[in-house]
Parts: sequence; structure tokens; C-alpha cells
Amino acid sequence: MLTIPTDVQSHVAISDAQASVLEALIDDWHILADLAFSDLVLWVPGTDPHNFYAIAQIQPATGPSALEEDIVGDVIAYDNQTLVTQAYHTHEICTTSDNKLRAGVPVDVWAIPLMVSGSCWGIVERHTNQMGVRAPGELEDHYLETANVLFKMAWRGAFPDKGHNRLTGISPRVGEGLILLNTTGVVTYASPNAISVYRKMGLTTDLVGEKIAPLTAALAKGKGAPMDTSLAAYFRSPHSEETDVETAHGSAFMRTLPLTDAKKRIGTLVVCRDTTELRRRERQLVTKDATIREIHHRVKNNLQTVSALLRLQARRMKSTEAQSALEEAMSRVQAIAVVHEILSYSMSGSVDFDDVADRLLKLAGDLAAEKGHVTTKREGSFGEVSAAVATPLSLVLTELCQNAIEHGLASGYGQVTVVADRHDDAILQLLVVDNGQGLPPDFKVDDKTRTSLGLSIVSTLLEDLNGHFALEPNPDGVGARAIVRVPL
Repeated sequence: MLTIPTDVQSHVAISDAQASVLEALIDDWHILADLAFSDLVLWVPGTDPHNFYAIAQIQPATGPSALEEDIVGDVIAYDNQTLVTQAYHTHEICTTSDNKLRAGVPVDVWAIPLMVSGSCWGIVERHTNQMGVRAPGELEDHYLETANVLFKMAWRGAFPDKGHNRLTGISPRVGEGLILLNTTGVVTYASPNAISVYRKMGLTTDLVGEKIAPLTAALAKGKGAPMDTSLAAYFRSPHSEETDVETAHGSAFMRTLPLTDAKKRIGTLVVCRDTTELRRRERQLVTKDATIREIHHRVKNNLQTVSALLRLQARRMKSTEAQSALEEAMSRVQAIAVVHEILSYSMSGSVDFDDVADRLLKLAGDLAAEKGHVTTKREGSFGEVSAAVATPLSLVLTELCQNAIEHGLASGYGQVTVVADRHDDAILQLLVVDNGQGLPPDFKVDDKTRTSLGLSIVSTLLEDLNGHFALEPNPDGVGARAIVRVPL
């Protein structure tokens, strides 16, 4: 979306169509600034036809700035004889005949009207610091020649082209690598950095004089990159395009811009960036992420093995108390295993805790089904919870559900409801509600002579999370509820 300075917004009226064109220009005008070694300022006419307002400005990355300060928000009066007003009035590119002195530095100035269907939608003012102009050479000559072509295209409304799309990646800067193609796709010029990009991808021959599509396809063969026909269409596209090319040796991100005169296409500008190191780091991250998820998967499998061993041991126990203790331990291990299982599929290091809660409630319900008939359900949403919070929170939920079933419902019949609520993404509140026999009149959570191992575990885990825990009767007088609040 086109950003208009606050102090200018009330003075200009820009339609959606105008905003789209101007925004597309600002997306790509770093190419103009770098090729021309010039500062650029975008002026738009105001609601008062006698004023023009500066809404954007850019400095070149290839040379010194000609403007000492930011002039965005400045206004030019139409009755002042400036290049901006002259270009707006004549619909022609205007330039100074003599260097203007700005802070003692000679500066050349151009004004390029942006013409769309016979109307001027804005003016690009170009300022070149002549004291910092680089010594003429092949690179400088090609830069300036290409800049003049693009400025004339902008004047005619051909730059940015009508098929312009916002880039999915950041467009390469001219200094990262520039290639010029003729109408047949043959390289007529390649900057030293562009040659380096191709050398990184494995090029051992000359780049200039070669057809770029088959040359690039040959380098990319076997890497799943576009074949010759696809690359040929890419480099010939009438619109600005982008693509990634990867070879066995390196990779590059490329951006094409068609070059045209008033009648026909005259060539193609390609800007490219070496992404070899970036892709290497991405592969390392993918490998590391896959390794972490595999570790979670193996931990989950090991915990399930431990749970199975506890179940076998419980079945061999003759003591009801020992059997119950082993079953509780099994439930705790299963709760941790559920978190690791979900983390093994996660790409972000966080957990959809609704999934965790639903699985734990099912496990609690299945365990209770051996002794009575208990239904479990969840209301509300936990949302995404970090892995550091998910494991202790899963244990807390397991203990509270078991406590509600064993003590609140006396392992008989009833319902356990888990209610989740997030407050401004700062506090997670968890309620475990049962409709059982309720709490004894003198019950206190901090009474260590009556607090069970499960509630002791809950209190310890919540202390580590800086959370709060309470047990109280339900407001309707039936059953009890556990209240947990955890800061996120």
C-alpha cells in the first residue's frame, strides 16, 4: 500500500489506480537510482493545482548523495519556475542546461513526468552529484545508458510494466550483478559482480556473447531447475519476472526487466544476487529442524515404551495401592509423550495445545472407563503454547483430571470439563470442572497433611511457571473446580 506522509495526506487526492502505479514505481526505483548514480524524489500534484508535494525519496547505493537532507513532505508552488512544474506543464522530460550549485557542489537535475493515458500522475526528479560521478568506463557507460532507457520508459508509462507484481523476495540491487541481453537473449554486457555470480554457479567460459537461457540451463541441469525452454521464456517475458537458479556449485536469485523504446523491445535487463551462502544456511536450518523433530519422535517412542513397561508391571502387582501408583506414573509418562509426539510434527517449536488437551482427556476418560463411566470434554481454546510451557502444562492438566475423576467423582460416574481461556495473549487460564461430590468443608490446598502427590506435583510445576493454582467449590454448589493461571 502506498504510504503518504501524514502532513501531506490532506493535500493530495490519489486514486487507487494512481496509487498502484506509484507504489510499483517505488518498489523498483532503486534500480533507476543506482544506474543513474542519482537521488530520486517523487512529486505528486496536490488538490490545489498550484502545489506539488514530495511523497518519497531514495539515494543511490552506487555514488554520493546530491541531497543533504530528506525533503519528503516539502511543497513546490506551481507559479515557481522549477523543472517539476515545467515537466508537469509540458509533459516532457526537462533538464537544467547548467549545473546547479547545492552547498557548493554542482548538481545536475532532471524532471521526468509519469504519463498515463495522457495525464501526468507524478514527477520523478533526478539529482546527480557531479563531484562524485565515477570516472567513465565500460560499467559506468552501460549503467547510464540503461538508466536513460528506463527513465524514458517511466515517462511513457512502460516502467514499471503493467504486469508488475510485488516480488516474493527482495529485488537484487544493481551493484550485486547486472546483465544486459539483446533481443535474441545473447549477453551483450555483464558486470564483474554478475560474472562472479555465474562463476559461483560453475561457469568456466565467457558469459558475454553467450545465449543466457541455454547457458543457465546447462549449469542447472540435474538440480531440478527450469529446463532450457522454461528459462528461455523467462528471459523473453514481456513483464518483469523473478526466479531462483540452483546448480551443483551455487545458486542465484534473478530479476528480469524488459527494455523497450517507443515502438518495440530492444533488450532485457537482468539483475542478480549470489544466494549460495543463503541457500547453504537454509539447508542447515532444514537439516537441524529435521534432526530436532526426529529427536522428539524418538523421545516419544521411548516414553511410550516406558509407559508400556509400567502397565505390564502394574498388572503383576497384587497390592491395589502399588497398582494405582504405577497407573498414575504411566499417565504422567503418557502426558509427556503426547507433547513430544506433537512437537515431532511441529515446524515452529510451539504446540497446538488444544490437540494435546483433547488427547489427554481421551486418555483420562479411557482410564476412568475401567472403573466407572466418566465423560470428558473441552471448552474454549488454549491456542499455541511454547514447548517450554507445554510439557509442564500437560502434566498439570493430567494430574487435575485424574484428581477430579478419582476424588471428585470417586472413580464413579459424572463429567469432567476443561475450560481454556487466553487473556490478551498474556495469561492462560485453565479450569478443570467436575460435577462430583465436591470438596470437604475443611479442605486446603496448602495443607500438606491432606495434599495428594498429584496436587503436590501441580503446585511444584506451577511455581516453576510463575503460575497460580486454586481448588474451590463450583459456583452452583455441585462439584469442584481447579483454577490454573499461567503467564505466557
